[in-house]
Formats: sequence, C-alpha cells, structure tokens
Amino acid sequence: MAQSNYFLFTLFLIIALSVLFGSHYLVYYSIVSFFRLTSYNAKFALVIVLCALPLNFFLASYLAHWKESLFTRFYYFGASIWLGVLAGLVFFLALGWVIIGIIRLTGFSPDTRLIGTAIIIFTLLYSAYGVWNVFHPIVKEISVKINNLPDSWRGMRAVQISDLHIGHIIRGKFLSSVIETVNVQNPDIVFITGDLFDGMDGDLESISNPLANIRSREGIYFVTGNHETYLGVDKAAEAIKNTQIMTLSDQMVKIKGMQIIGLSYPERGQGKNNSEIIRNIPGYDPSSPSILLYHSPTQIEEVKNEGISLQLSGHTHNGQILPLGFITKLIYKGHDYGLFQDGNFSLYTSSGVGVWGPTMRTASKPEIVVIKFE
Repeated sequence: MAQSNYFLFTLFLIIALSVLFGSHYLVYYSIVSFFRLTSYNAKFALVIVLCALPLNFFLASYLAHWKESLFTRFYYFGASIWLGVLAGLVFFLALGWVIIGIIRLTGFSPDTRLIGTAIIIFTLLYSAYGVWNVFHPIVKEISVKINNLPDSWRGMRAVQISDLHIGHIIRGKFLSSVIETVNVQNPDIVFITGDLFDGMDGDLESISNPLANIRSREGIYFVTGNHETYLGVDKAAEAIKNTQIMTLSDQMVKIKGMQIIGLSYPERGQGKNNSEIIRNIPGYDPSSPSILLYHSPTQIEEVKNEGISLQLSGHTHNGQILPLGFITKLIYKGHDYGLFQDGNFSLYTSSGVGVWGPTMRTASKPEIVVIKFE
C-alpha cells in the first residue's frame, strides 16, 4: 500500500508539474508571437516573470502554513490569484490561436497585437469579476421529491452548505455573513457536506466561532471532506466542539421518520465501500426515506441500489475556475453540479460556498442551497 501511494503521488506530481510548465510555456510562446517580441532582453524578462509567479505561490503557501499572520494571509491571497489568472489566460490564448487560424484561412492577415491585447485585458477583467464573485454567494432553492416522505417533513426547509474552506482567506467576517444568510432562510435542519476547513494549521477555533451562531430547529449535521483529512479529523472536531454541529461518521440519526446518514471521507490512501457501510448501519431500512451526506458525488449507482432517497454532496466547486469545469464534468460523469433524479433516487451536488487555491470563481457561483421536500 505504501509503495502504491508513493507511485500515485509521484505520478500526480509529474502530471501537475507538466501542466504547470506547459501552461506557462503557452503563455510565453503566445505573448512572444502575438506581440512579435524579438528583443532578447524582453524575452528574458518575460521568462523571469513567468518563473517567479508560480514560485511566488509555492513560497506563499509554505509561509502561510508555517506561520499564520496578516502578512502571510495577504501574501497568499495575492500570490494565489496568479493561478486563476493563468487558467483564464491559457483558455483565452488558446481561443485566440483558433481565431487567428480562422482569419488566416479566409485569406486575411490578423492583427495579432490587437488580439493579444484584447485577450489580456479581458482575462484581467474576468479574473477581477472572479474575485468579486467569491464574496457574493447566492441562495439556490431546489425542490426534491422523496417517496413515502413523512407528513412532518412536508414543508420543511433544509439548508446545505458545502466547501466553506475556512482558513487563510475564508475567515470570521465572511463566515458570519454566510451564517447570517443561512439563518435568514429559517432552516428546519442544516447539512454541512464536507471541506468545512481548508487544511491550514493555526487557531482554527477562534476563526470558527461564528459557526456557533447557526440556528436550526432539528439540528446541524456535518460530514468530513478530503480537506479535513489533510488537516486532521481530530483538529476539525476540536475546532467545532463549542458549536451545535453534530459530526456523523458512518452513522445514522432518525428525525421525524427520516433517516439521516453521514459518511466520513476516507483517509488519504484508503478506499471506502459506501454501499456496504450503509447496509451495515444498525437500524437502516432501505424501504424508508433517507438522506445521505457524503462529500463527493461518487458511488452513486451503489448507494441508489441501497435504497437511499437523496444524496447531498459537494467537492467539485463546479469547476470554480474556467476551464476546469470541463474536467470536473468528465471526472464525475456529469454529476459535478446540480440536481439529478433517477427513479426514486435524487442527488444534489453543490458548487460550494467557499474556494480552494486561488481566491477566484470564474466558472461557477458560490451558493447556499435551500431544499424543499415534496
């Protein structure tokens, strides 16, 4: 198992570094070509800048984890923005090459400087919108039909929040605004579907204090995500010990005839058979209505076959940054965002309300989900 984990980590590192290098090379090659740079000094300066920007992010990440302070948080915020800008640049530059190719096929000579300038300006404006978007989540209302829904659940309002990523960027002020929005919905029950924390060290309990202000008549239920495993599940539990949040770790509670099942995210290097765990939960009845909380929208067919009525997930951020949404859609087979219904089974995958990595959302809106049951 250790050798397998080492191999997978090495493979991931090679792929990640290859993508990072390839992205920066595309930016370098495109700028040199679009703006017809011939000066050695100009090309050398561009290389230095394009090498410094990603190294700056790695340094900021290390410093932010090594010692948390106002400086390291702002440094991390600024340095992380480059990765979001880079993703947009790669996408729009690639699109620019397609436009240039089409113009040349028609027999005209494209003004590459104009195209390059337009791409850079648009990418910067689009990135600025992405930063603004992070701090303006929407309230998304959905209705879900559940067979044999108890009468006591008709008209009930559940709120799902996912992927808050409390840490370097998402802190007390933003967290308080999210919780205020949750409370305005007057929820009967609240579900937190993983990645409540970002995986940073430091005084998590103090910045998590606003979580104690969530109001819900039937309770607040939380399952861990992959970032809790990076942080340490025990640290996450310690950070919320003074709140009303109940962690469900492969457990079930029954509320007014509804089975609420929470499955924790597997530790790094480990797998998990969700259907087997559900089947072996004491008292679970596949013929009775149920809600499954699991961070990732995976093993869908398996849990559906176990009689689960509704699965609530997050994890994908709905891509978060253009063009990553195409990748999440491919990986999660179209279940990366939204409400999906298949017979008596429903799945809702939230785009989440926080961010990971770059403090930017150009591919999706952050959301707080209100669920009405029919």
